[in-house]
Amino acid sequence: MRVHPALVALAGTSSAVLILAGCGSSSSSSATTSAATTTPSATTTTGSSTTASGNFNSCTVVTTPEAAAALGQSVSAGVLGNATVEGGLACVFYGPSAPALRTPNIAQPDTVRVVVVTGPNATKWYNAYKSSPVVHAQAISGYGDEAFYDGYASLSVLKGDTYLRVAVAPAGAAPSLAAEKQLATSILPRL
Repeated sequence: MRVHPALVALAGTSSAVLILAGCGSSSSSSATTSAATTTPSATTTTGSSTTASGNFNSCTVVTTPEAAAALGQSVSAGVLGNATVEGGLACVFYGPSAPALRTPNIAQPDTVRVVVVTGPNATKWYNAYKSSPVVHAQAISGYGDEAFYDGYASLSVLKGDTYLRVAVAPAGAAPSLAAEKQLATSILPRL
């Protein structure tokens, strides 16, 4: 499996500040899901244990079918992991070509990552990521109050006191902003 060079470069940086995922769009025109549910079961992975969470988290704003449509293929139910860049929890969906060792706390190919941070720190985390030296922020209009593409991996949106970050990393495909925009369009009305 070939990992996009931007992901390799970020791997070294992620230990200090960032955990990112690549983006792109699969050429598949239809998406199927491995689960027929409309809301994924949110699980938190801590070490070797997994626990269910009934509170608001990033998995409650995106459905498994939406993640599958963004990736262009079937995905697992969402799994919660740490989101260092955003100061919250990432909901990670894995496609069939994702690595066998699945770690929701780091960027991996063939995944969809969705992070939602709400409250007074949302703007702080949004601006911190936008001004990061590894980010080449490109303003994107039509999403929330303001939005930017980081130049290689994800779409970040600020809407009121909510920060949404979406990254779609299909296996073996070049990064593309189209999948992030598609997924953000589905999620933003729920925020």
